[in-house]
Amino acid sequence: MRLVAALWGVVLLVGATLPLSGQGGDRYQWALPPRVAPPRVPLDKPMTPARVELGRRLFYDTRLSGNGTQSCATCHLQSLAFTDGRARGLGSTGDEHSRSPMSLVNVAYRDTLTWAHPQLQSLEQQALLPLLGTAPVELGLQGHESRIYRELASDQVYRPLFAASFPGEVSPVTTENVATALSAFERSIVSFRSPFDRYRELEDASAMSAAALRGSVLFFSNRKARCISCHRGLNLDGGSKTVATPPEEAPIFTFHNTGLYNLHGRMSYPQDNLGAYAHTGNIEDVGKFRVPTLRNIAITAPYMHDGSIATLDGVLDHYVAGGRTPNPSRSTGLTPLTLTADERQDLIAFLESLTDRELLQDRRWSNPWVEPVLEQ
Repeated sequence: MRLVAALWGVVLLVGATLPLSGQGGDRYQWALPPRVAPPRVPLDKPMTPARVELGRRLFYDTRLSGNGTQSCATCHLQSLAFTDGRARGLGSTGDEHSRSPMSLVNVAYRDTLTWAHPQLQSLEQQALLPLLGTAPVELGLQGHESRIYRELASDQVYRPLFAASFPGEVSPVTTENVATALSAFERSIVSFRSPFDRYRELEDASAMSAAALRGSVLFFSNRKARCISCHRGLNLDGGSKTVATPPEEAPIFTFHNTGLYNLHGRMSYPQDNLGAYAHTGNIEDVGKFRVPTLRNIAITAPYMHDGSIATLDGVLDHYVAGGRTPNPSRSTGLTPLTLTADERQDLIAFLESLTDRELLQDRRWSNPWVEPVLEQ
């Protein structure tokens, strides 16, 4: 127990009991372990129970797509830790995306959002991309706002929820408010009940297998597997922020070129997947993508930004080799590893211990438009 706790202490930002966003009895309460601080919330977008419930309704509502065929949940399934199991996302008009949908679990703690946009740091801003984006089309709301918003404003469920979420507004069904509510719901999706969390937080010695414990030592080792060199912090994604993080602390831009491609020519990566370069214009950013969270990683296959690796064993193959190809621009810390067959299995056992099974069926984040099946 001491060993894993000590290793985790290296990467976990520990916070005491801290004030939550909102005011008085109208503030939203996260159910968090004692040592985990709440995520940061914009001061002008406070979390309230009404906004979270409104966002939950909107998240599962296919009326937010231009043709009524998809909702946010189409690409972010709770049963798959809010991913969709596809190598590449599929929009409401049939457009295939260039990347796979990222998990929304603990997204409130992330310092940057999406696979390759270093400047995108607000969930409210990010929500506009699937709603209104056209390259590629995701929900395809653009051009249909007036019709859809009129329908939502007349809905008997939404009318009181919008009024409670945005009191004093005469016409609260707006794109800004929809994005605010969706962001509130997404911030509510937190995951700290995995076997690893139970072992660390609750000192439950039976929560992790012997193989998973051995794998944790490998994972946190700077000499052996070196996973911790990129996958550090609260989410094991390199860049987590909480209310305990100083406001002036700049985002940690954890973007890396892992040698997934080395095509001929100046870019070396596929034209539709140039990484952070597409937003920075810096040639050094070609092939650099955001480090994803490893929480619930065992159920979020396929892997990498384009879903090009099918299994966790395949991911280990990639990193043991120091990258799929010898890309000269790959991150400097990416070098070949030496792992035995048993060590590989131990690492996978540890990664499997990061799955929060309760999250996958917690009714706080389930589809509110579907009547629950009552147990006999």
